[in-house]
Amino acid sequence: MTEFGNLARRTMEDHGWSLRALAREVNYDAGYLSRVLSGKRRPSAGLARALDRRLSADGALIAAAKAAEPSAPVTDPANGATDEIAHMRAAVDHLVAHDSRYGGDEIAPAAVRVWRSGHRQLDSGTIPEQRQQDFLAAVAEMAEVAGWLLFDADRQDASRTATLEAHMLARHAGDRSMERFALTNLAMQDVEVNRPGEALRIADELLSEPRIPPRVALLARIRRGRALACVGERRRALDELGAARAGLEDSISARDPAWTWWVNDCELSGHEGEALLVLGDTAAALPKLERAAELSAVFRRNGRGSLYYQVSLVQGYAAAHAWRECGIALEALPPALESVSSGRNRRRLRFAVRTITRDPETPLWLSDLARDVAAA
Repeated sequence: MTEFGNLARRTMEDHGWSLRALAREVNYDAGYLSRVLSGKRRPSAGLARALDRRLSADGALIAAAKAAEPSAPVTDPANGATDEIAHMRAAVDHLVAHDSRYGGDEIAPAAVRVWRSGHRQLDSGTIPEQRQQDFLAAVAEMAEVAGWLLFDADRQDASRTATLEAHMLARHAGDRSMERFALTNLAMQDVEVNRPGEALRIADELLSEPRIPPRVALLARIRRGRALACVGERRRALDELGAARAGLEDSISARDPAWTWWVNDCELSGHEGEALLVLGDTAAALPKLERAAELSAVFRRNGRGSLYYQVSLVQGYAAAHAWRECGIALEALPPALESVSSGRNRRRLRFAVRTITRDPETPLWLSDLARDVAAA
C-alpha cells in the first residue's frame, strides 16, 4: 500500500467512513477508490482534493498524492510500452465509471478498440521483455472490461470472445486474480444465455482450488446456485446461495482481490430473487428482489445497476400477478431508461413486457402502460 493509501485509510477510520460511503460522498466510483487506496492506481489530483476536503486532512492527502507523482514522464525508449500500459489502466477506470452510471452500449466499441490495439502490439513482438508481463496483464484487464461492456450491451458472442481472451492473457501474465475474474464473468454470461452446464464446470473449478480467496469462493457459489436453478435443482441451488449468504457475513480478507468490492448484500439478494423466480417461487422471490432494488437505490442510484433491479421487480410482479405493484415499478423506469443505455436491460424489459401483454389476466391499463414504457 502507498503512503497516500495508508494515510487515506487511517483518516477514513478516524472519521468512521466506509469505503463505499466515502466514494458516494465524493462522487467517485468505489472500485476506482479501492484500487487507489490499495496502491494499484495513482490518485488523481481531483480525487486527492475531494478526499482531503471531505476528511478534513488539511492538505496532507494532496501533498501525499503529489509525492506519488513521477518526477518526469516515464517512457519506454523502444516503443512506449510504459505509456501504453498507463493509458490502458486509465481507460479501465474511466470506462468502468461511465458504465456504472450510463450503461455499456455506447462505450463498448471504445473499449474494444483499446483492447485490440494492445493486442496488436503484443502480436507485433516489439514489447520489451522487461515489460511483457505488465503489458500482458494490462491487455488482459482491458479485454475483461471490453467483455463486460459487450455483455451489458447484449452483444453476447463478442463478449464471450473478449472474456475468453482476457482469461488466456491473464494466464500468460501469471495474473491469477484476473484469471478468476474472467472465469466468474464467463459463468455469469452462461447463466444469462442459458448455458448452465459450463457455468457449473467453471464454479466447480474455482471451488476446487486450494486457498481460494473467500469472496471469489462466494461468487463461485452464487454462479453455481444460479446455474442449478436453471436446471430446476431447487434444493441444491438454495443450498449454494445459502452458503454464499453465510460467507457474506464474513469481513473482506486481505486475500480477496480488489475487484470483489461489489460482492455485497445487494448483489446476492438480486441473485437469490432471480433464482427463486426461475424456480417458480414468486412468493419467496419478491422480498429478495425488493431488497435488492432498495439497496441499489442507495448504492447505485440513477445508474445501470439500479435500472437492472427495477426491471427485475417488473418481472417479479408480473409473474406474481401483482398488477398494482407492477404498474408502480413500470412507472419508475422512464428516468433511468432516458439516461442508461444498456442493451441487456432493454432486452430484459422487452421480455417482461411480453409476459405482461400476453397474459390473459393482465388488466388493459397495465398492458398499455407496459407498451408505452418499452417504447420510450
